[in-house]
Amino acid sequence: MRFSTPGSSSLSSLVPSSLSRAVTLGVLLPATLVASTAFAQVPPPAVNARSWVLVDATSNQVLASGNPDERVEPASLTKLMTAYLVFEALQTKKISMDQTVMPSEAVRRVRNDESRMFIEANKPVTVHDLVYGMIIQSGNDAAIALAELVGGSESQFVNMMNTEAQRLGMAHTHFADVNGMPDAQHYTTAGDLALLSTRLIRDFPDYYSIFSVKEFTYNKIKQPNRNRLLWIDPTVDGLKTGHTQAAGYCLIATAKRSLPGTPDASRRLVTVMMGEVKEHDRVQDSLKMLNYGYSAYDTVRLYKAGQTIETARIYKGAQDTVKVGVKSDQFLTLPKGAADKAKPQVTLNSPLIAPLTDGQQVGNVQLVANGKTLAQFPVVALEAVPQAGVAGRVWDSLMLMFNKKK
Repeated sequence: MRFSTPGSSSLSSLVPSSLSRAVTLGVLLPATLVASTAFAQVPPPAVNARSWVLVDATSNQVLASGNPDERVEPASLTKLMTAYLVFEALQTKKISMDQTVMPSEAVRRVRNDESRMFIEANKPVTVHDLVYGMIIQSGNDAAIALAELVGGSESQFVNMMNTEAQRLGMAHTHFADVNGMPDAQHYTTAGDLALLSTRLIRDFPDYYSIFSVKEFTYNKIKQPNRNRLLWIDPTVDGLKTGHTQAAGYCLIATAKRSLPGTPDASRRLVTVMMGEVKEHDRVQDSLKMLNYGYSAYDTVRLYKAGQTIETARIYKGAQDTVKVGVKSDQFLTLPKGAADKAKPQVTLNSPLIAPLTDGQQVGNVQLVANGKTLAQFPVVALEAVPQAGVAGRVWDSLMLMFNKKK
């Protein structure tokens, strides 16, 4: 599995086939993955999925996986990338929810045995209804209409999907259509889908809640959300089902539960199940894995957003010290009972020399337990420090030379 984000280097966490049931710590941004032997005391439950992944989206860690990089067909899970690009267009005001769309003749090719919301060619429909129809009803016709709106054509939208997949770090994914019909050039992995899911949740909070809507009515036809976990577990609020004969039954499920001891924070897990033989299995296996993640692991908030970790000496600046800390909440997930053993070790760049910009990286924090580094993440200047005047810079230059000779 490969995880990346704009402005950062790619990070990878790979589970060897010989350890497909083992638990590996694989940290997404803002932390950097460091090889770890910290395994959960309780092994993950057995599942019938051909490949699967369990991610803690709060701490950005892969907790457990089985065959995460095996090539699979995404079926309707494809619509998560379609939704990602549509949400991006909405967020940037390229399109709007109340905008009216005239579906082309292309929607007629959606067969009666495919998922659809029952829009009609050349009959106006709002973007709002298309988005809800694609997500809740898994409408292939809605996906086509939205793709034509955002991309200008289906083929151009597919190009956008593949470009975005590469930008996100989905190294084992290629899209051939917008809704997941079988095609030799249409494939992905459980690991890549876990990455896409966590990014979609994080990047588009204003639209993510649509995935929790249980039913939607269009053209007087009411259809339920196919994610049965929405009715079984009240903490589940997404994400998407998929099924074709070749892909089997697939489900990406995510739950958000309170974080013990931290009343102002919650913890989100995401599980990806691919290639189940029965619809019932994808539901039960997802629920088992979510419950396992919450029971076998503890998540702790190491630092709050904006928290000062150290006040460091800075040279040649308009001030002699600078507050160093983190800009966003920093969480870490470890096997239950192990969190108390992890201690942070701060390493700052030395010497710190002005000017510094607000948010500029000035060092890192390593989480160490039993002499092993579990993870690390950057620390930044929490304030800007401009250069001092000529006299101040000269004085600090002399101080640096003196200290270097000591």
